[in-house]
Amino acid sequence: MEIEKPTTMMCTLLAMEQTNFCYRVCSVCERTLPDNPTSLCNFCNLNSSKQSHSSPSKRLFRILMSVASDTRVFTVICFDRAAKVLFGCSADEFFDFAKLHPFTAATANRILEGEMIKVTLSRPKNGNAEHLRVSQVFPLRSGFQPAIQTLKEFYGVRTGS
Repeated sequence: MEIEKPTTMMCTLLAMEQTNFCYRVCSVCERTLPDNPTSLCNFCNLNSSKQSHSSPSKRLFRILMSVASDTRVFTVICFDRAAKVLFGCSADEFFDFAKLHPFTAATANRILEGEMIKVTLSRPKNGNAEHLRVSQVFPLRSGFQPAIQTLKEFYGVRTGS
C-alpha cells in the first residue's frame, strides 16, 4: 500500500508477530542496543556522567501486525507509543510478565485478534524500510481493555491497590 501523507483508516487487527515484539535501547539516549543484556551504549559510555539511571537499557515495542481494511490485507509495524495503547503497559512490563507466564505473546495475539481499530499510517522515514508505520491507534470497541489487563485476569494475577 503506497501513501504519500499520513492516512487514517479503520482496520481489523488480524495477527501480530509473537516472537520478536520488542527491542532494547539505551535508557539515556534511546539508541538501539544488541539483545545481549550486558551490552552498554557506546555513545553514553563515553559520557558516563549521564548514566544516573538504575538500568542502562530498556525495551520498546516493535510489533509487526497484519491488518485488514475494507479493501485489502497488509502488514504494518507498530512502535512503542502506539503499541502501548493496545497493550496498556510498557514493553519492559510485558516482557517481565511474559517471562513468568508462558505463551503470553500468543495469548495477547488471540486477545487482540479481530479488534476494530482506527489507525494513522505513515511512510517510514527510512527509505529502505519495508512496512508502513502505525503512528496512532484508537480501539473502536467501547468495552476495549488493553491486553495486559485481560492477561492478568486470565493468569489470575492480582494488581496491588
